[in-house]
Amino acid sequence: MGEVYLPILILLALGAAFAAFSVTAPLLIGPRKYNRALLDSYECGIDPTPQPVGGGRFPVKYYLTAMLFIVFDIEIVFLYPFAVAFDQLRLFGLIEMVLFIVTLLVVYGYVWRRGGLEWDY
Repeated sequence: MGEVYLPILILLALGAAFAAFSVTAPLLIGPRKYNRALLDSYECGIDPTPQPVGGGRFPVKYYLTAMLFIVFDIEIVFLYPFAVAFDQLRLFGLIEMVLFIVTLLVVYGYVWRRGGLEWDY
């Protein structure tokens, strides 16, 4: 029975070894001296804007965009099995999927009307 889990254990060991290597390799082969340019944040050649102590606060817009992405990503996850089993589901599956997509279109319309997709303000 233990032979069945051997490939999984090997995969876990390889993953752990890769993670350990990824963390320790930069410490061993990276530069030892740091200058101001290496410690500054990279902003495409523009001088970095001053940040308040503690890093400041992100606008809620970023979190709303992430949640919208998750909602529509889940929609795609549910559409794949529907597309695969379309012949077996027949009319019931079609009605259920239309209701699902209409619900998501209502959410999309609500977000659009509330300005959730606007980035300029």
